[in-house]
Amino acid sequence: MADHLTLDEQLCFPLYAASRAMTAVYRPKLERLGLTYPQYLVMLALWERDGRSVGEVCHALALDSGTLSPLLKRLEGAGLVERHRSAADERRVDIQLTERGRALRAEAGDIPTQMAEAVGLSPDEFLALRETLRRLTHSLMSQLNERE
Repeated sequence: MADHLTLDEQLCFPLYAASRAMTAVYRPKLERLGLTYPQYLVMLALWERDGRSVGEVCHALALDSGTLSPLLKRLEGAGLVERHRSAADERRVDIQLTERGRALRAEAGDIPTQMAEAVGLSPDEFLALRETLRRLTHSLMSQLNERE
């Protein structure tokens, strides 16, 4: 009978190890931009659609506002984003890219290609893995939402 309490039998451990390795490979690419990996994710969300609210970015990145707020503060300090209270709803804080933040997008343009190559999968394997991870995340998030 297999011992299910070993690292080799777990799904969580290879996901954890892969996530750490992925972040480590990103690190030197992002350092030249002056970004950490979480800051890069925020910038990706804003490059995709500028002017999002804090809540919209939280939702897009599956983060809570307590985690996002310090990231935004550092990005604002670096001159990449600005935060403004919405005139229509003072509870809402909108995030705008600065000119410097928009310009950084061009500098980051080659990172996805570099990372796709670093992963070492064929294009089909890459797409299949990404879709599998999306389904896994959706399933796990559904489990968490059922508990709330």
